[in-house]
Amino acid sequence: MRATLSRRTLQIVIAIAGLVPIGAGLAGIIAGPGFVGQVLAIPDLTSHFAYLSGLLLAIGLLFYSTIPRIERHAARFRLLTLIVAIGGLGRLASLALHGVPGPSMLFGMTMELVVTPLLCLWQSRIAI
Repeated sequence: MRATLSRRTLQIVIAIAGLVPIGAGLAGIIAGPGFVGQVLAIPDLTSHFAYLSGLLLAIGLLFYSTIPRIERHAARFRLLTLIVAIGGLGRLASLALHGVPGPSMLFGMTMELVVTPLLCLWQSRIAI
């Protein structure tokens, strides 16, 4: 019973946390750099931003794909966590090199370097 509760709770948490990359990815594709308050509409910058937003959307959708049988997707979950954490390390390097970003970027970095690895540890506890 306890394992079932933990599994169900993790599924719910992943569904909620997955709204972040899916929402940010869609918003970045639609609004481009304007999504983060930048008004420059340079085609190359907008294209690159849309591409990276598409990757973010894909990561969120792939995390969602683990929800139905969360206990059976350890390898996928770990790979996605690695990708997300490397992105977070890139943000951390940017912070060190270029200064502290705004609150939404700090929130993203916290999701990438703290929340996602903790969810991966949780998933590993219920994996079969």
